[in-house]
This record gives sequence, structure tokens and C-alpha cells, in this order.
Amino acid sequence: MKPKFWLERWQKNQIGFHQAEHNKLLLEFWPRLDIPPGSRVFVPLCGKSMDMRWLERAGHSVVGVELAEIAVQTYFAESGECAQTRAVDRFLLHQGPMTSIYHGDFFDLTSSLLEDVRGLFDRGALVALPPDMRFRYVDHLLRIIPDGTRILLLTFEYDQNLVAGPPHCVMPEEVEALFGTRCQVDLIESIVTSLLPPHFESHGVSQAVESVYVITKND
Repeated sequence: MKPKFWLERWQKNQIGFHQAEHNKLLLEFWPRLDIPPGSRVFVPLCGKSMDMRWLERAGHSVVGVELAEIAVQTYFAESGECAQTRAVDRFLLHQGPMTSIYHGDFFDLTSSLLEDVRGLFDRGALVALPPDMRFRYVDHLLRIIPDGTRILLLTFEYDQNLVAGPPHCVMPEEVEALFGTRCQVDLIESIVTSLLPPHFESHGVSQAVESVYVITKND
């Protein structure tokens, strides 16, 4: 899936993947990560996610990365914040009171930009990517986050023969294959959900399984 696809979705406001409220599984399971307030946390492919606002209120300094500039600008504008901007490496960094977002390509991130991150929330990054990009995404992610970083990962499981993603189907065995050699992977919960993109039901998919993982990068 090429960057052009996501940029066009934002330009046309075709952002059904954006949730207008905080993700309920984040609220329920984030405490399992036991990350102290004040710690820096990372949200990859963050869009204008309201989950970053919840993480702010939980006392965290939040860092995100997003390809679509309109998403970054809207995130701050919708809260009335005036973000400071400056060039950092290959990015334009938008810095608000509690959240900083790197506008640019996730694969250009380096470990120096995330050196003090303690936690990570991935609701929509891994499942946004097709199979041929998921290994590259996880490999790069684990190269740039510090050892000991704890990840809250959400995935979807459904019959992708019936309807194409995103969000893509990511089964437990794939999560283990992607993370297992460099991390401790714990499947915490699997929940049946009917909160799916509108086009899923028209293709015969009315329910899916949403799985919650706590993943810790090995020291």
C-alpha cells in the first residue's frame, strides 16, 4: 500500500478509520503496561487520534508520527492549540503542550528521536498495512524503540476472503512470528466486536474478533 493511498484518503476526508472517541480497549488495558505517569509514549501512524488526548490526560508526554500533514494540523486545530514547528532530520516536527507529532514517513524515524519512550499504543498501524509491509513495519519499529518498551497492540481477525482490508486481518500466529523472536508476546483478551467499517457488512462480515496484546521488547 503506497503513501499516495493514505494521503488521498485524508484529502477526500475518507477517514472511516478515525474514531471520534477514545478507544475503549485502550482505557481498559493500558494500565496493564504499568507505565509511570510522566513517561513518554509513542503512537505510530497516529492520524489525529483522540487516543493521544487520553494518553495526555493519563499524564504522558506523547510522540506520534503521521504522513498526512492535514491530519497533524487538524489534531492541534481541533483543540485550539497552536503547535510550534521546526525541521528535525527528514521531518517537520509539530510540538504542542503535551504531544509532538513528526510529519513524515514512519520509516525515516531513527532511535535518537524515540530514545526515552517507555510505552507504545498501536490501534491502527499494523492492521492498516498489507502482509508484505507488516514485517518491514515491525522490524523497523523494534529497531527504533528502546529495549524494555511495552506495547499495547490491537488487531482484527475475520475472513479476509470475504472483504479486503484495511483494517487487515492479523492472526495470533502472525503476531507471534512478527514480534516473538525479539519480544515477549502476551495475548490478553479476544473480544467479538460488531464495530466494523460500513463496507464490511455489505460483504458478509458483520462481526470480527478484536485481540489485545501486551508486548515487551527484550533487553
